Amino acid sequence: MNVFTRVAFALGMPLLAQSQPAGAYRISGPFTHDNLSIFLIHGANKTSRNFLTLEEAIDQHKAVVYETRNVNELAIENLSDQDVFIESGDIVKGGAQDRTLKDDLILPSRSGKVSLNAFCVEHGRWTRRGNEALESFNGSHDAIASKQLKMAVRLKSNQSDVWSQVAQLQANISNNLRTSARAAAAPTSLAMTMDAPVVQRSIDGYLQELAGIVNGKNDVIGYAFAINGKINTADVYYSHDLFAKLWMKLLRASSIEAVMNSNTGVTFEPATTGAVKNTIEDAESGKTTTTDLTNRIQVVQKESAQNVMFETRDRAQNGAWIHRNYMTK
Repeated sequence: MNVFTRVAFALGMPLLAQSQPAGAYRISGPFTHDNLSIFLIHGANKTSRNFLTLEEAIDQHKAVVYETRNVNELAIENLSDQDVFIESGDIVKGGAQDRTLKDDLILPSRSGKVSLNAFCVEHGRWTRRGNEALESFNGSHDAIASKQLKMAVRLKSNQSDVWSQVAQLQANISNNLRTSARAAAAPTSLAMTMDAPVVQRSIDGYLQELAGIVNGKNDVIGYAFAINGKINTADVYYSHDLFAKLWMKLLRASSIEAVMNSNTGVTFEPATTGAVKNTIEDAESGKTTTTDLTNRIQVVQKESAQNVMFETRDRAQNGAWIHRNYMTK
């Protein structure tokens, strides 16, 4: 028990989630299929508070994401009595162009319209696509794949770089699958590429082998993954329930990134739990900057020469952290 914890306990203060070291997790694995290795991150559930995910909220008609005709800004309205968790990298499909959302946010119940920072992940289209609504978005079933694309969205915040990384992802997947992964109806759309039948078939093996590794493990609150033996990304959440809701969306994106970086015939040393811990600990040691995104949400960024961490905190829960995202550079 550290000094803060002893004092808090003595005074009857609430134990805030951020008071615990981010590296104090138990890590199991690796669980490997082909060039993708998954590590499970185990820890205590911090709260029983239950959020809707953006995917759930849109599918259940409890939230609407509106087109604003501004490439880098959308609007969202929560129509329900539950808070909605929006994760950086969530893709919303439809509108005038498919977008990905820049920041983690918590949208309060009955929110009214709230602005969202976004980046276009489809270049050129500015009209209705097929039968999709133009004034709103019809789903959020995918998250962006590719660490470089995540960096372009969250660290660099650069639209040109986002478009460049989307094109690179499409080119790499098409090259590795030896067929075009671009959709005829929307050749520049990242979402349509990720949903393409040839891409879905390419990740079937990953999903079949790895989806069930979390079953029966109620202390799993996050995961890390390595591709070709190199640690890529880790995500940790405040509760098992939130992680479990997001798990398949996360695994699909990780699997697509593995296909994007597959290199048949090349051998590599498998990653280890020690490498995951080193990545997390190094990110935590980096230079710290703090940003208030809203009156409720604060983001703490820590960046070292090799790694970066984003920690999303919720003032409605005494500043407790909700999500920690780690990426290797």
